[in-house]
Amino acid sequence: MNDLPPLPHLVVIPVFPGINALDVTGPAEILVLANRLLPAGRAGYDVRLRAERVGPVETFSGVPLLVGEVLREPPMRPDTILVPGRVDLGPDGPVPRVDDAVVAWLREMGPEAGRVASVCAGAHVTAAAGLLDGHRATTHWATADRLAASHPAVEVDADPVFVRSGRMWTSAGLTASMDLTLALIAEDHGDDLALDIARIMVMYLQRPGGQSQFSVPLAHRAGGRTDLRGLRHWIADHLDADLSVPVLAARLAMSERHFARIFRTETGTTPGAYVEELRLEAARRLLERTDQPLPGIARSCGLGSVETVHRVFRDRLGTTPAEYRRRFRVTGP
Repeated sequence: MNDLPPLPHLVVIPVFPGINALDVTGPAEILVLANRLLPAGRAGYDVRLRAERVGPVETFSGVPLLVGEVLREPPMRPDTILVPGRVDLGPDGPVPRVDDAVVAWLREMGPEAGRVASVCAGAHVTAAAGLLDGHRATTHWATADRLAASHPAVEVDADPVFVRSGRMWTSAGLTASMDLTLALIAEDHGDDLALDIARIMVMYLQRPGGQSQFSVPLAHRAGGRTDLRGLRHWIADHLDADLSVPVLAARLAMSERHFARIFRTETGTTPGAYVEELRLEAARRLLERTDQPLPGIARSCGLGSVETVHRVFRDRLGTTPAEYRRRFRVTGP
């Protein structure tokens, strides 16, 4: 019988002078918060900072990071490498910088890691190590053109908050590092944990795609009524059911008029609009994460027909389902 606890998920963050502190501290705070919320027996995250030498590493803001391990620690396969970035402000605009020691370490350890995630201008560091060749990637919008020009083997898309291409992840500007980290946690432990962390951090739960994306439960007030909160959870689990006002009102033993009034007071929106938003978000996730045909997505999300899916995407997102999938599809397993 094996009663040994599961090994923690090793996250290594290679740091170098001039990096943005938030690229490091934002993800680290979220990963440690995940450890506090994980149930007993589930492997948490072991977050380690490494640099060319032990000691303080000055950041862009001047706030030093105290590093206790060197890059050339005895080789241990990282489950995740988080690569922060550095951007200097030159006369012609932002100029991303790379660190030769980190690039050399990434060339050696990057192929061995479970996944590599680049934060903001960290994509330039990862690209310099050759790890993004053949992958779709994003970075801060102000340096995206430079990334594309310097690394033509990388398919650069400046619009998404973050991009996953196989085991390679990249994110946009500074605060997008936290959206990226939530997505990593969701991959490891499920959306519910990521959503709990987003609530605590007072963040939207971003998903692969553009900056207009959001999580419907977080976009509306929680309200004080436990019966309505329970109903909202039930709705999310039964999107392919009849979710009309008469059916929902009957579940709470209310008249339709009273239910509609209470729902709007508690959430700030109507039952119909709320249900449609949930169904749209579910459809988006399926378009991003699966190859499921549109008729099946329409049925499983409760939108009914392909025509309805097209109408909802056109009215709410200004695009078509096919275009949305082409642009925001998460590639790789």
